[in-house]
Amino acid sequence: MTSKANNMKITVAKNGPYLVEGDMPLADQHIETNDKGESVEWKEGKAFPHPQKFKLCRCGMSATKPFCDGAHTKINFDGTETATLDPYEKQANRIKGQTQVLEDAESLCAFARFCDPHGQVWNLVQKSDQPKAAKLVELEAGHCPGGRLVVKDRVSGKAIEPQFEPSLGLVQDTAEGVSGPLWVRGGIPVVGASGATYEVRNRVALCRCGASKNKPFCDGTHASVRFNDRT
Repeated sequence: MTSKANNMKITVAKNGPYLVEGDMPLADQHIETNDKGESVEWKEGKAFPHPQKFKLCRCGMSATKPFCDGAHTKINFDGTETATLDPYEKQANRIKGQTQVLEDAESLCAFARFCDPHGQVWNLVQKSDQPKAAKLVELEAGHCPGGRLVVKDRVSGKAIEPQFEPSLGLVQDTAEGVSGPLWVRGGIPVVGASGATYEVRNRVALCRCGASKNKPFCDGTHASVRFNDRT
């Protein structure tokens, strides 16, 4: 956890919203695509001012999204957490390349698709002795909002991570015409309704559509249910 994140926390309310504490930026984060429709970059959009303590919608039905308006009580939202508390290292599979190791915890996939260009990151890591391929692996894994993908130096074992200030992003997937998860960056703790804290990580993606099978984390279901946080 970064020192700036020490006074920040997200608590998952039982069958309710995310209770957020701390002075952290909240803004749209748009997935930008190339002329082939491939995800290539993030672009920050509209910022949402908020107090030091606030509530973010988790059921997907609030009329004041991204903020909670109590809709979860009207629809009897079942927000039961089903995600494991196991650390990432225990969840991830590993692909060893020449100079890099790609770790992959598939259950954390948020369907942002940065892993697909240039022949897919799982193939690129096999060519990591080539500088261009190694850079693409770092870029594609580092752009994964849910932290499903982590690339490490094969010799040192050190993770090659993007640097984030503690902040929250509202993922907007224009190519798919949907809104995505709450992108939690910079080591902000996420505490479950039971009081247990999930592993603190640089990148995690929390479900906002209410339909994930891996709550509180996003599993990409927002795309199939056509979630839109502007409606």
